[in-house]
Amino acid sequence: MAVGLAITSEGGQYNGRVTLILLLSCMMAAIGGIIFGYDLGISGGVTSMEPFLRKFFPKVYTKMKEDTNISNYCKFDSQLLTSFTSSLYIAGLISSFFASPVTRAFGRKPSILIGGVAFLAGSTLGAAALNVYMLIFGRVLLGVGVGFANQSVPLYISEMALPKHRGAMNIGFQCGVGLGVLSANVINFGTEKIEGDWGWRISLALAALPASILTIAALLLPETPNSLIQNSNDPLKAKTVLQRIRGTADVLAELDDLIEASSISKTIKHPFRKITQRKYRPQLVMAIAIPFFQQVTGINVITFYAPILFRTIGQGESAALMSAVVTGLVGTTATFISMLTVDKLGRKALFMIGGIQMLATQITVGVILAALLGDHGGLSKGYAYLVLGLICVYVAGFAWSWGPLGWLVPSEIFPLEIRSAGQSITVAVGFLFTFIVAQSFLAMLCRFESGIFFFFGAWVALMTAFVYLFLPETKNVPVEQMGKVWREHWFWKSIVGEVDYDEKKACTQLPWHNAK
Repeated sequence: MAVGLAITSEGGQYNGRVTLILLLSCMMAAIGGIIFGYDLGISGGVTSMEPFLRKFFPKVYTKMKEDTNISNYCKFDSQLLTSFTSSLYIAGLISSFFASPVTRAFGRKPSILIGGVAFLAGSTLGAAALNVYMLIFGRVLLGVGVGFANQSVPLYISEMALPKHRGAMNIGFQCGVGLGVLSANVINFGTEKIEGDWGWRISLALAALPASILTIAALLLPETPNSLIQNSNDPLKAKTVLQRIRGTADVLAELDDLIEASSISKTIKHPFRKITQRKYRPQLVMAIAIPFFQQVTGINVITFYAPILFRTIGQGESAALMSAVVTGLVGTTATFISMLTVDKLGRKALFMIGGIQMLATQITVGVILAALLGDHGGLSKGYAYLVLGLICVYVAGFAWSWGPLGWLVPSEIFPLEIRSAGQSITVAVGFLFTFIVAQSFLAMLCRFESGIFFFFGAWVALMTAFVYLFLPETKNVPVEQMGKVWREHWFWKSIVGEVDYDEKKACTQLPWHNAK
């Protein structure tokens, strides 16, 4: 069954329609984003719950409750507490490198399946935790799940989607992240009112629901045509899948591009060594720079520690969790707006809009906190709401720029021969700096105080300039023809070389052309 818009092969596009099986495949895969987002949101919420702190982090609880001399900015400064949050990201970093050969050798589906199973095990262990070691080991398993899912899901969606709608469909992953964060914040707000240990246990246990859906979906999803060609010698099977997901029998132009990309890919035995070659320099730079910049926007500070941050400015436990729900709702809504506009406005326009928006709000929040929030006491209700509003504007700026585009752009710029390696580098760099930011934020908040917002604001200014100067526009460019955007860019063409070649190859009469 096919629904939606026909797409012609003119201007580098392929034939096809947005089919039901394509939509279902991308929606199911995007549940990997819900898993990641749920974990981001749930960890910040449970670490602000008093029963959770009493059981696993009694020193933090005592300091928060009884130490009246401690600064507002230092109440939650604990390396053990941040280890609970950040242990997941070290595990994710390491597992993403194991995910790369699995994704390359066996396909995208097995990596998604491993991610779902690992996350299911981790959520079960965390909910049943009796001590901090059991808790952190559960987080490590969650990290393995997130590492495999984040490596494979964006690739899966980019390879399945039509070039004209690749941006919108890939942002489905970030929409999943936003929905996961929002769901976690709503659940935390509800479970915080449950007496005893059941509140935080329910919050952690409910991560098993999206993990179960992803695991089942991984068994039912079709493999991507790119992966089928890369891992088998049967182009007819790939052609059949391509015809199903495109809703048309005329897929030869796309199939030929995939076969040519696969033939190049099969000559590459060491993709991590290959990606360091000069002709792949722009992709390597983006694989490192984009996830690095995504983390130093400061967004994960808001996502991880929103309840703690709002308690720092004087809100109570319930009010802080409710504020996190509001920011989560804003982020999810803005991500849907990005999905609707990314293939019309383009990637660079959204990067620019979001960057300016984030910079302005971070500077304003920093000025308000520097002027009005001292080491003791809190903000007045009016100023607390103003800070909440500004943080919502900041979250919206991230959610229609660096949030979704930080996953979309890396997943669409790599040629097939280095695609799995490139995505692993992207995921690993993201996890590395997520870990560093998560592990250091509470200590930085204690020492920088309101200056933390100026610190991240400076990075936002730098990354906005970087994108403006060095990132070419990639909207509507087929994944297997992406090389031309670097050869035509004012800076990168001097590095990769200007190569004259015919983008539209003449279709040779190959055996699979006449296959029905």
